[in-house]
Amino acid sequence: MSQTYTIKVHDRTTGKEYTLRVPEDRYILHSVEQQGSELPFSCRNGACTTCAVRVLSGEIYQPEAIGLSPELRRKGYALLCVSYPRSDLEVETQDEDEVYELQFGRYFARGKVKAGLPLDED
Repeated sequence: MSQTYTIKVHDRTTGKEYTLRVPEDRYILHSVEQQGSELPFSCRNGACTTCAVRVLSGEIYQPEAIGLSPELRRKGYALLCVSYPRSDLEVETQDEDEVYELQFGRYFARGKVKAGLPLDED
């Protein structure tokens, strides 16, 4: 029998707070939905940042979270769609654009793209 943990989710967008019970072998987002709560999501496979949260306390396991860099994971970010609880947790939803900027901003936020030279047409 798997361990079940208490997950407290602060939804910054709606101001709502959810407290749920999630088994250690179930994705947190899936369990939240099964219990009647709605949180932001998009791809459901760990490739985007729509369901990103910041872990305020507790331990989370997210081996399939390819949409988050190792650096952001170390800073406490997680993707609920592919995360499993490993203890009681408290998390806070994040704005997708904020997380995207944290992850990719240093690469893509360098101003407008400059037009290159025209290709030679032979």
